[in-house]
Amino acid sequence: MAQIDVVDLGGKKVGSLELADEVFGQVNEALLWEAVKHYRAALRQGTAATKNRKLVAGSGKKLWKQKGTGRARIGSIRSPLWRHGGTVHGPVPHSHEYAFPRKKLLGALRSALATKLADGKLTVVESLEAKEPKSKLYRAALDKLEANRTALLVENGQTLGRNLLLGARNLEGVELMLNSEVHPYHLLRSERVIFSRPALEKLQESLMKSLPKGRKAVA
Repeated sequence: MAQIDVVDLGGKKVGSLELADEVFGQVNEALLWEAVKHYRAALRQGTAATKNRKLVAGSGKKLWKQKGTGRARIGSIRSPLWRHGGTVHGPVPHSHEYAFPRKKLLGALRSALATKLADGKLTVVESLEAKEPKSKLYRAALDKLEANRTALLVENGQTLGRNLLLGARNLEGVELMLNSEVHPYHLLRSERVIFSRPALEKLQESLMKSLPKGRKAVA
């Protein structure tokens, strides 16, 4: 098993944590791509639309009689054959979301964690709770943890405190999530991922339980 240092908000090492090879051992880039594609598809509004002949403005009166004029037969000025007429087979509002197997999602989550660990962008702190609910304290702590650009803070629901909620919510480029809600997309989108020790332990335990018995992880 690999190990990772556990630090405090000041960047000082206070311990270590063992990481399971089944969770942090392999990276499946194809699976990561599928998971990110699925997540981004669900974010699409799907509001693109065009007007068909029923919706476009214009009279429904027949422009001239059917026979005897020498002109082409026409029933309505709103016909798709005419300029400013309706659109045929245009886009209609719909959801772009689709089902994604849970086993593949968990595999992608393991791959995302392994990617962050391999890149040296995964940090584990003993606790994310500061002394006071002040943004400047968290900004100073993130600077010491080398989270100078975008950062994802992951906390356990049972240890989530008021100071963390109030202190981190106004920081630009910083996102706070629970370990039960984190998605591979969130991990890959942020440059630095910072877990509290309880959050990573709980997430690792859940990912280990999700593996088929007697099988190794297919990350």
